Amino acid sequence: MELSTLKEQFDSIDFVNYDDIEPQQVIEQIEKLISDQNKSIILLNTKAPIPDALLKYLTKLESKNIRYLTTETFLEHYLHKCYIPEDHTSAAFLEEIRPYSKWQYLLKRAFDICSVIVLGAISSPFMIYAAYRIKKESPGKVLFSQTRVGKGGKLFTCYKFRSMHENSYHDPYTKKNDSRIFPWGLKMRKYRIDELPQLWNVLKGDMHLLGPRAEWNILVENYEKEIPYYNQRHIVAPGITGWAQVNYPYGANAEDARQKLMYDLYYIKHWSPWLEIQTTLKTIAVTLGARGR
Repeated sequence: MELSTLKEQFDSIDFVNYDDIEPQQVIEQIEKLISDQNKSIILLNTKAPIPDALLKYLTKLESKNIRYLTTETFLEHYLHKCYIPEDHTSAAFLEEIRPYSKWQYLLKRAFDICSVIVLGAISSPFMIYAAYRIKKESPGKVLFSQTRVGKGGKLFTCYKFRSMHENSYHDPYTKKNDSRIFPWGLKMRKYRIDELPQLWNVLKGDMHLLGPRAEWNILVENYEKEIPYYNQRHIVAPGITGWAQVNYPYGANAEDARQKLMYDLYYIKHWSPWLEIQTTLKTIAVTLGARGR
């Protein structure tokens, strides 16, 4: 999300254009906003050159307890996502994004295994019932398997409960009122029941319970053509659910993939037990709210 679209999410943001305008006029506009509307943060579009007079003024504002932030810092601190430049002019933001340390990985695997045992026991009746309803409503296999991209770009077979009729027309994205999805399949997708067989993938080590979404390899190939940094999300194993899934709605194009990538990179960069707990709680809220795909 860039400066041009921040207004849609934050009503309290006012924009001051400093391109082709005398610095003194810009300063007067900022002074008015500060005095009339009690502003405390100035967000800078660092892609535009800042006149010396304006920069000098901004630095003095800090003594009045008014901060100024770059777009990158604002997105990371307030929206909890890492900024990715649309023009791909810099890869500096990738410097601090590293794979999990050995200690972090051990903590995640311990969480994975404990979660699989607990969730497997709790969800067993639901999985048996799901298999029964699939057979009843749509002839064919109970499980759906698909090639997904894992850690380091390694391919693996991901398992889910089948929610679409077999031999349906091909479309990589799910549409609203998609005719390929049978009634019980829609119910499973809303409550994430179709994801439960992936607990086997987690147990095998193909996936974590939480992490970047395990994407279809064909979609990944397309995304990498439009988003050069997309492969960075594969420095860790994917998850059944994750920070991007609980913070951004279902995506249906490359721009949605770029927005979700920002959340994925934030999750990798700032991973901690607390972020794992936050993601888990948000996942529960999303599931109970039936915000399906």
